[in-house]
Order: sequence, then structure tokens, then C-alpha cells
Amino acid sequence: MQSRDLLRELKRTVDELGMLNEIGKALTASLEIGDVMHLILAKVSELLKPRHWSVLLEDPTTGELYFKAAVGAGSEKLQGMRIKTGEGIAGWTAANNQILRIDDVHGDPRFAGLFDATSRLHTRSILCVPLAFKGRVLGVIELVNGPGDRHFTLEDQRILSTVAEFSAIAIENAQNFHKVQELTVLDDHTGLFNSRHLRRQLDQEVARATRFGHPVSLIFFDLDHFKQVNDRHGHQAGSRVLREVGKLLARTLRSTDVPVRYGGDEFVVLLPETSKDQSLEAARRLRDEIRGARFLAAEPYGPLRISASFGLASYPDDAKTPDELLARADEAMYRVKRANRDAVAVAVPLMQPDAGKSAATKAAAKKARARKGPEVKPAPSARKREKKALL
Repeated sequence: MQSRDLLRELKRTVDELGMLNEIGKALTASLEIGDVMHLILAKVSELLKPRHWSVLLEDPTTGELYFKAAVGAGSEKLQGMRIKTGEGIAGWTAANNQILRIDDVHGDPRFAGLFDATSRLHTRSILCVPLAFKGRVLGVIELVNGPGDRHFTLEDQRILSTVAEFSAIAIENAQNFHKVQELTVLDDHTGLFNSRHLRRQLDQEVARATRFGHPVSLIFFDLDHFKQVNDRHGHQAGSRVLREVGKLLARTLRSTDVPVRYGGDEFVVLLPETSKDQSLEAARRLRDEIRGARFLAAEPYGPLRISASFGLASYPDDAKTPDELLARADEAMYRVKRANRDAVAVAVPLMQPDAGKSAATKAAAKKARARKGPEVKPAPSARKREKKALL
């Protein structure tokens, strides 16, 4: 090798080692899986420049691989798709914890054309490397080139293997960090968020609502006569009922809603960007779902029928602070508890004095109220408020 070529090769090696060092530092410094994926995307593209490539992670529940990130034409169609253990090149790599580098996949029986058909790729060569940590496969990184592109080399394989080692450590750290976070904000019995998480989310949503001018609503509900379940059937039965209520909330609410076990048999649902009318519909829907559910249906003493009492409040109509919003929803719920239970009550809106308003402003407000329907006027006393018709 001539000195000029040797110098060029040495410089390339130094540059490569420097970049790998940067990758190692960056990946192992992050505890967010989204940040890790972004870094892997950036660095693999920068180092190896494949036409298409993807990161697939293993679902610990099913053992399947799913596309966590993908780059290239048609890659958006692969997001979330799953493959079974051992299926295709990626599945084989994960199942055997071995690297595969294939120049022409159409001569390899392990190649599955399903994802070419989905993304309209035309795969020719593949380099697939497992993401393994202490012998446990977390997923794979797969690089794909098409007809007319260069084949992947042993040098590409070596670089990608080094990136995969750093990436596996980062993914393991991020997943463990996520598990620890879940333990601190999830309720053991129901799998819902706990009151600690509610406090943080409530503060954030009220702050966002203040900044952008949209409403936030909160539903507070309590299971009716729940003590009788524990007294008649034991506390384990009560715990199973709470767990089933948690599942009911998870399947009934929107993905943006935040269901919380507040304590005992009390639950809270935080509804971001949701008006009072919309939250009233949600509360009524939950009331009907709980009323119609058959709890502990498989038990000899089942099924149990349970109802709940609901109160709701909205920001900024009913409260000006997160604490006040929670308190107003709680107050509304207790109005139901003191009356006939199994119903929904709405917090009485805060007084909005009209003093100092112009005639035009008052007229506009009157029209707005007319569009909204009858106004709920605040009751003059606690006794009269309790007698107020419940929704």
C-alpha cells in the first residue's frame, strides 16, 4: 500500500473511531427510548448510508418483533408492523442471536417478501445485526439496499455491530428506567395512574390551558356501597373489583384521558382540552358502563352489580387553580353521595360579576349563553344545593 493510501486509510479509521466514540457517549447518556431511537437513526445514516433501514424491538409479552423506527421510501407503512419469532431475516437474526449479511436475498430461503410488498421496497442485499445485552436479544437493526446499490461489506458489518452494542446498552437502560418510572406512578391494584402522577399532570394541563386558552375538565367518582363488597366477600374480592374497574376505564376512555385511582374506591379522570359538556357526556358514559358491568362474573357469588357517584368540574369555569379544580369536582361528587347516588353532578360555575361591562359586552354574553342552553345558577345555600336535581 502506498503511503498516500495508508494515510487516507488511517485518517478514515481515526474519523470512524471518533464517531463511534461520540455514538457511545450519546447513546449511553440517554434514558428516553425516543431519544435513543433518534440517535441510532442519525448515526447509522451518517456512517453507513443505507437506502433503507429499520430498528425492530422485541415485545416481551409475545416474543414478536415490531418496527420501532424505519427510514426510507414507504417506511411509514412499516411502523408498528410485527413479525413472529424466526420469521424472515430479522426474525431469524433475533431467534439465533447471529449476524446475517446477504448479497442477494432472493436466493436465501429465510427471506420473506411480505414487507417489500407492504412498503414497495425492492430488497437485494441485507445486513441484519442483533441488539443483544448480556446474551438477551432486545431486537435487531436491519439495513437494506436495493438493485443497483452496493453490497454491504465486512467493514459495514463491523461498524454496525459496534453501533448495535452501544444501542443495546442504551435501550436496556431506557427500558429499565421506564419500568422504574411506571412503578412510581402506577397503582398496584388497578394498573391506573396514582395520585402522585395526577398532581403532576393536573398542574401541567392547567398551565397549558392557561397559556392556550382551552378548557380542562376533571371527573371525580366513588363506588357506591363498596364497603359491602369487602364485608360480604372479603378484601381480595374488593381488590379484584377495583382491578376490573381499572380495565373498564382503560377500554372506555380516550387515549388522551388520564385515569387515576385516587385512593380506596375513589377514582379521578383528567380530560385535557375537554369542555364541561363533553366531560358530562364522558361521565354519563362511565356511569352507564359501571352500572351495566358484571363484576366478578366467574365467582360463585357473582356477578356483582355496582354503581358509582360522579362529580365533575371544568377549568376555568369552575376553578382557577389545580387544587380548586379537584376540590370542586369532589364537592359535586359528594352532592350525589348525600342524595340518591348512581348519578352525575356538575360543579356550580364561579360567579362572574357583570359590573363595569358595556351594554354590547353584556348582549354578546347573553347570546353566548343562549347558544349554550340554560345557565346553571349557583344555589344560595348548601341545603338548597343538596336538593338541586342531579344529572
